[in-house]
Amino acid sequence: MAGKRKIINDPVFGFISVPNEFLFDLLQHPFVQRLNRIRQLGLSFFVYPGAMHSRFLHSLGAMHLMQEAIYVLRQKGIDISHNEGNAAAAAILLHDIGHGPFSHVLENTLVRGIAHEDISLLMMQKINSDMQGRLTDAISIFRDEYPRRFLHQMISSQLDVDRLDYLCRDSFFCGVNEGTVAEARILKMLNVVDDRLVVEAKGIYSIEKFLVARRLMYWQVYLHKTSVAAEQMLQKILARAKHLASQGIELFASPALHYFLYNNIEAHNFSGDAEALRWYALLDDTDILSAIKVWSNHSDLVLSLLCTAFTNRRLFKVRMLQAPATDKEVTEMRDFYIDRLHITAEEAEYLFAYHSSVTNTYSAKDDSIDILYADGTIRDIADASDMLNLQVLTKTVEKHYLLYHKL
Repeated sequence: MAGKRKIINDPVFGFISVPNEFLFDLLQHPFVQRLNRIRQLGLSFFVYPGAMHSRFLHSLGAMHLMQEAIYVLRQKGIDISHNEGNAAAAAILLHDIGHGPFSHVLENTLVRGIAHEDISLLMMQKINSDMQGRLTDAISIFRDEYPRRFLHQMISSQLDVDRLDYLCRDSFFCGVNEGTVAEARILKMLNVVDDRLVVEAKGIYSIEKFLVARRLMYWQVYLHKTSVAAEQMLQKILARAKHLASQGIELFASPALHYFLYNNIEAHNFSGDAEALRWYALLDDTDILSAIKVWSNHSDLVLSLLCTAFTNRRLFKVRMLQAPATDKEVTEMRDFYIDRLHITAEEAEYLFAYHSSVTNTYSAKDDSIDILYADGTIRDIADASDMLNLQVLTKTVEKHYLLYHKL
């Protein structure tokens, strides 16, 4: 960051400007700085070693794209006040603030009944309190309660600056060219009609490329079978550690991780005095990875076996299934580990998993991408596009996995 101009050099978009003290103060808040210690792509580095970029960098890039989008809309006569511009930029900067380390793994093991989006809102409300209410409009936009709905669409919709940044950024750091999108062209084609975000017809091909890139990135990066295997293995490790902690067995852990291991934390724990929120804000990737390294030498066979394998990238093996696993397949897998390792059925459960991934690239039911034609008519991209495979992208795809520790 350079002097009073507050310029940040971003490897994807070049020099990014932080235009005022309000946004700079947000960047400096400990909740936001914590995102520097959380990887954007979780365990994808096991597949793509370059995927080491942080959620802070993604949030910064999304804020930059929001500022670019607002500039374009103002040039087209859309009245967006200075305060609204600041609020929208703040909302996208903070949209991922509630992510924990390997967030979806954490939500299934150490924290239950509350999603990272809900924690993001709680953190934003805490910052708002610290800043004497200056985030009120940003929170309203984030929650889709602000009267001008197109501002929320730019944060969360089928075509938002969040997606534009993470596709560009993740493909860059992974070296996956298929994920590249023409984000500058898409932003130039944005407009607003009847308080709804639309894309001018000249940008239709860029939108088609965006949707195809999104599909390729999901199956090639986000849901890559090795990434799925690593996540499932980490879930088993944390579940085993949580079980041992519940038995009163002392485990090495940072104070923040210790809190979540030795307490049953659910949604209601984040309200009231919000002790859980304070500990959550101190939890990052380092807490988890350092604990796993130490647990590799723990006396518990299952925990040490999994942690040693995880640390040395001997991840769960993956077998693709045509359908969800049957009770018979589960029993056979459990019995295999019982016989080979002389462990209990309960312990054997930690050494394998069955998992299903479900995604659809585009669904007009969620929030359509609308194409604006010169005569003023508006059509959904799925109807406006003449690409045959765009109709395919609207279909839900489901894949089933058997993941197991190879002895």
